[in-house]
Amino acid sequence: MKIEQIYTGCLSHAAYYIESNGEAAIFDPLREVQPYINKASKDQAVIKYVFETHFHADFVSGHLDLYKKTGATIVFGPLAAPQYDAVIAEDYQEFTVGNYTIKVLHTPGHTMESTSYLLIDETGKKHGIITGDTLFIGDVGRPDLAQHLVSDLTQEKLAAHLYDSLRTKIMTLPDHLIIYPNHGAGSACGKMMSKETTDTLGHQKKVNYALRPDMSKEEFINAVLNGLTPPPNYFPQNVLMNVKGYESLDQILKRAVQPLSPEDFENIATTTDAIILDVRHQDDFAQGHIPRSIFIGLNGNFATWAGAMIANVQQPLLIITPEGKEKETVTRLSRVGFDHVLGYLNGGFTAWKKASKEFDSVNTLTANLLKQQQYPIYDVRKESEYTSQHLIGAIHTPLLYLNDYITHYPSSPFYIYCAGGYRSMIAISILKSRGIHNVIDITGGFNAIKNHSLMISEINPL
Repeated sequence: MKIEQIYTGCLSHAAYYIESNGEAAIFDPLREVQPYINKASKDQAVIKYVFETHFHADFVSGHLDLYKKTGATIVFGPLAAPQYDAVIAEDYQEFTVGNYTIKVLHTPGHTMESTSYLLIDETGKKHGIITGDTLFIGDVGRPDLAQHLVSDLTQEKLAAHLYDSLRTKIMTLPDHLIIYPNHGAGSACGKMMSKETTDTLGHQKKVNYALRPDMSKEEFINAVLNGLTPPPNYFPQNVLMNVKGYESLDQILKRAVQPLSPEDFENIATTTDAIILDVRHQDDFAQGHIPRSIFIGLNGNFATWAGAMIANVQQPLLIITPEGKEKETVTRLSRVGFDHVLGYLNGGFTAWKKASKEFDSVNTLTANLLKQQQYPIYDVRKESEYTSQHLIGAIHTPLLYLNDYITHYPSSPFYIYCAGGYRSMIAISILKSRGIHNVIDITGGFNAIKNHSLMISEINPL
């Protein structure tokens, strides 16, 4: 049996491809499905099933496009109610893929339909378990997402279900089992996931705080709920797309990957409510950009930050990309449900300047000059980063909640930094779009500040 983890770092997402004796199954696929089809074709296998562990909140799954292109049967676990054709499996139901067996284990808690899939070889030996967002490496799935969609659920009730699922369905399995989770470090579906993306169940029982054998249900509920930050606003919208269905990615690409002249681009921008999204490198954006455009670069956690900062997946977008990155940009936006790109600037920002259109830039300062300045400093990193180390006197205004801090920024010049410059440029672009232009970016962020000998004494390790 071939088991392959297909990991996408931008979303901290893991899909799985399983093949045996000419049959294949895909678990929790991304929106673009051709790579899975290509893998099966190379193995001379037919994709028989698309298994979904739950209705995902952080991305739009590719199960419907796989079904349309291959005829594969979509399978959900108990309690799922999709608004399209799918098999709703019973607890402990078994499916065959070649010589292997996939056994359904209903593991509610992250969501009520959450399901894990036990992998059993032709000799009857249990090999591994695909856990979705029920069990991660070093963590478990957050139990507060489904409560926003089902009125009688609370995060405490979901956490109690998760406790029972882990202890009756997963922790009773053999220690040698390999855990195959849906996410790794960086995902907003948990709070302290490991950078490792697989492990044995036995080792997780020893090191995962949520699997402590003597932990009471009350202790577990308190532990998993403590420290949870509000989920990004696009999460419920992605869930509904996964429940109700969505437009084919092929149609989205056909409509969205349309070149626009600077004149047409400007006309659409001024006559619609489209947001101009610039996905180039932050240094390029700093040197020159279209006024009021928003920066979210492809070189970072692009889709996640687009979802978090733009939030409304129905928002029309106009995109500015590096040359040749137009299709990639539309595809990565569609992963989190942004299906309304109206076109891209043909020739990129260079064409805009050649057309003598107005443009803006970002004021920057290198870390070695920071000590000579007297302006207020703002830190837009996560709380955990800020509490670990930050510049003395730096004011914390985390990027994820930037809108809550708009009125906190002064009318006089001020500095802003993140870890390396990516998130601070997102923040600056949003501030400038709101008319706040007196902001100065610290080039290279906190990494540059730490590495500069003049600034070592200014760092406050907490």
